[in-house]
Amino acid sequence: MNNILETINKYPVIPVYYHDDSAKCIEIVKAAYEGGIRVFEFVNRGEKALENFKILLDYKNLHLPGLVLGIGTIKDVEQAKSFLAVGAEFIVSPIIEPSIAKETLDKGILWIPGCMTPSEIAVAEKLGAPLVKLFPGDTLGPKFLKAIKPLFPKVKFMPTGGVDVEEKNIQEWFEAGVYSVGLGSKLFQEPEGATDYSWLSVRSKQLFSWIK
Repeated sequence: MNNILETINKYPVIPVYYHDDSAKCIEIVKAAYEGGIRVFEFVNRGEKALENFKILLDYKNLHLPGLVLGIGTIKDVEQAKSFLAVGAEFIVSPIIEPSIAKETLDKGILWIPGCMTPSEIAVAEKLGAPLVKLFPGDTLGPKFLKAIKPLFPKVKFMPTGGVDVEEKNIQEWFEAGVYSVGLGSKLFQEPEGATDYSWLSVRSKQLFSWIK
């Protein structure tokens, strides 16, 4: 778990992605990797989630050294067990579910639960979660994090949901004290006329340059 937290700290931009087409999934992950991404969250949001996740894991094990691949949108312990069984390296949830904590944190596997209130963050901390997903990020905003961060000095935070792919927003989040940011649909908006996925590599590099 600590190794993955260190990787997240070093590469604090985490794409959040799902598609039914496994070939497109591979191209997206490959382009993100070429742009410097080393932590990627595939999400359990479609019928082919488990099947495509296995394909991605096989691909990354062969071709993408150093990439950490986890699964998101895990809402119950059975889902967690299914993805851990095939090799998920971390689990992300939109909610707090204690049975998932037992299946992951108690066994040394990183679980990132979703929280929206100080009470929920306190529950996540009590369960042992070192990193909490602030969700939805655009509803809460950097000012919310600044206000609550002193209450939870040991908890690390990752906003996800509506984080903008633009310099001012990214810098505001990091100035507020995030550990990392999760980026979904706004990261993957394909430019008009694109013939490959090199735009994602360029966009990923740009994000890291804004953070540094």
